[in-house]
Amino acid sequence: MTASRLKNASVQIEDLLKEYDIRLRPSFGNEPLLLDIEIRLASFDSISEVNMDYTLTLYLNQYWRDDRLIFGNKTEEMTLTGEIIDKFWLPDTFFPNDKSAYLHDVTEKNKMIRLSGNGDILYGMRFTTTLACMMDLRRYPLDRQNCTVEVESYGYTQADVIMRWKNGRASILDLDKVHLPQFTITGFDTISYGIYLATGVYQRLSLSFILQRNIGYFLFQTYLPSILIVMLSWVSFWINHEATSARVALGITTVLTMTTISTGVRSSLPRISYVKAIDIYLVMCFVFVFAALLEYAAVNYLYWGTRAKRRKEKNQENKNKKKDNELIEEGSNRASPIFGLRPNALTNHRTTTTTSLDETSLTRRNNNHTIETQLPRIRPLSRGNVGLYSSSLNRNPRQQRINRLFNHLRTRALNIRQHIPRLQDVNDIDKWSRLCFPILFILFNAAYWPYYIARPQTSN
Repeated sequence: MTASRLKNASVQIEDLLKEYDIRLRPSFGNEPLLLDIEIRLASFDSISEVNMDYTLTLYLNQYWRDDRLIFGNKTEEMTLTGEIIDKFWLPDTFFPNDKSAYLHDVTEKNKMIRLSGNGDILYGMRFTTTLACMMDLRRYPLDRQNCTVEVESYGYTQADVIMRWKNGRASILDLDKVHLPQFTITGFDTISYGIYLATGVYQRLSLSFILQRNIGYFLFQTYLPSILIVMLSWVSFWINHEATSARVALGITTVLTMTTISTGVRSSLPRISYVKAIDIYLVMCFVFVFAALLEYAAVNYLYWGTRAKRRKEKNQENKNKKKDNELIEEGSNRASPIFGLRPNALTNHRTTTTTSLDETSLTRRNNNHTIETQLPRIRPLSRGNVGLYSSSLNRNPRQQRINRLFNHLRTRALNIRQHIPRLQDVNDIDKWSRLCFPILFILFNAAYWPYYIARPQTSN
């Protein structure tokens, strides 16, 4: 503008707004208005997995043309702020996935409008918004999230306003200057599509960020402590099994520590139903720690059980020896005082006892034979049908099948028990545990990390 025209700027604005109707969009009744969008990122403030949202501060610039505000050539510009902005027609742009937002007002409201002489308008503002971002946490904390910024006109359909990115991907500015403490922005994309609603078809713009979570924090706060706690539980395998206090205290301490770590991790996550990657790791670490505690319980049980069994067998052997000695002494006391008659008396006594036992056994065999050879009792005839008393197995076939099943299971259990090698020393359990526990834990890590790191993640 020239100096003479600047002096009359206020008069010129009044002339522009004299017949200006704020209620009607530019080009009302003709072709749809082309509204260009440009976003400049100021900062990513926070990302919350619990609330499934993220907060960012951005500059939103909107470009359109209003032929009613032409006052000169393209090089002439006027920048306006304050209450006068509300006297111009402004697009009703909003964010469909917005949860809350506020416009910065220090020291004044951070918005302005710039008029060009040919009718081009730039409307800019700075604000902070919290946007919803539905995250898939199955691979947490080795996950990658896709969060979006969606822009749409609230009231104007595609017949009135067509929104578009001003310069495609170049419409997103200063993205390389944004840094997040827990994520890395690996890429972004801008798309435009129509959305069908009950009130019509609206144009929607979408800016999607690909956020890769940094695992460094979780390595030092969760994974490394869990690995050290599991390794600490293996120390009990080198402690003497008779040191009950030391081994039990060590086992309970490691179990409680793993419980505390798991509780701390769950407190920063939402209550979701599916299993996360960190849940699998913590559960397996807890299983290893708990198994180390159960290993000592097995060692202690076998040690004291074997010791009690040996003591019982020794006491029973002593009782048998004592009883044999008493029988020998009693037989010696009842022997004949005549030395020559002692063997004959003992021989006659043994012969008499053997004869009586043989007669008793023969009598029992004859009785049993008589009972077994008896004919079955016949029931009286009823209406021409002959019936015999059936056995209890025939009366209940279901019970018979159950008994056969129990007998089969009992036989299999006895066979398995016979094939189990008997431990000669309970220290062998500790020796095998020193080797088996580390190998199994290494195999688990060898399967866990390649699965979640090398395996690609599908975008959510």
